[in-house]
Amino acid sequence: MEFGIQFFPDVGPEQKSAEQYFTEALKLVELCDAYGYRNVRTVEHYFLPYGGYTPNPMLFLAAAAARTRKARLSVGAVLPAFNNPLKIAGEAAMLDAISGGRLDLGFARAFLPHEFQQFGVSLDESVARFDEGIEQVRRLLEEENVTCKGKFHSFSNVTSLPRPTQRPRPPFWVAAIGTPASFEKAGKNGYNIMAIPMGGGKMRDLIGIYRDAYRKAGHAGKGQVMMAFHMLCHEDRNEAARIARDPLNRYLKSLVQAASHWITGTTSKDYADYGKLIAQLDKETFESQIASGAAWIGTPNEIIRQIEDFVQLNGGFEIASMQVNFNTIGCEDAAASMRLFGSQVIPHFMRQSAAAAE
Repeated sequence: MEFGIQFFPDVGPEQKSAEQYFTEALKLVELCDAYGYRNVRTVEHYFLPYGGYTPNPMLFLAAAAARTRKARLSVGAVLPAFNNPLKIAGEAAMLDAISGGRLDLGFARAFLPHEFQQFGVSLDESVARFDEGIEQVRRLLEEENVTCKGKFHSFSNVTSLPRPTQRPRPPFWVAAIGTPASFEKAGKNGYNIMAIPMGGGKMRDLIGIYRDAYRKAGHAGKGQVMMAFHMLCHEDRNEAARIARDPLNRYLKSLVQAASHWITGTTSKDYADYGKLIAQLDKETFESQIASGAAWIGTPNEIIRQIEDFVQLNGGFEIASMQVNFNTIGCEDAAASMRLFGSQVIPHFMRQSAAAAE
């Protein structure tokens, strides 16, 4: 298992200016190479404190590329519903070049109704826009003189520049929450998957669906799974809880508030049961997140046990993408957490991997 860090801003100008947020985030990125963090990831969202500071994930990752030489840069994820594939392909190849071939390009459908409303895009077009967009980006990166006539975007005899540094293109990742069909489609298409733990043993079933579809489609290997977690590591378990509890609770409430349209009556054929999903998330707390393994918070030894328990319950995966400065957690606390996790937790799992390989 590899470990990386994820930046999902959940603050507005009243809590922290964008300048302060990104200054702190990039200071944390600078710790990656020395402490064994293998990737840096950020998202694309708009308008609200929940994610709104990152309307362009590739812009942040270009800055992150200058502060690390080993970590991969993970777009987690770009939203085809709101972007022209010509723009996505060109920016992705540019970031791949800037980073020396370290780009992992993730795609997501988007799920916040307010974003669709502001962009003037129908929620019922989400799946179609995603499927068309990712396929057009794939062709633009892999091929030259590309012609596509799509429902949403069309172009003729286009060669996207720059050409990708990784050939035939950077690895593609697909974001999925809990729909079996999404996991199956990602596996069938040979893409890697970015998932969010839902608690219990459900992730084991979903990962199994993904691995099975990947194998049946004849792709080499078994695909890669990245999962997202909140993480705060401290020598004192009570201090870890004190630092993380309120920011994590605020983060959860901010997520539900941003997606509240699903609870108040918004529906779409492309988002079955999202009202139930967000209503369930509205019940989540700091304590329930730790209990389900979605948050790793405590001392190094406690977190090692939390990770091992999660893997035993849900099955193995390749990359843990950890939010380390969620909500209003300060830079000093996040940096201390990263150093401690990097010096004590990561080496433990590296030794396990080395022993398993012998």
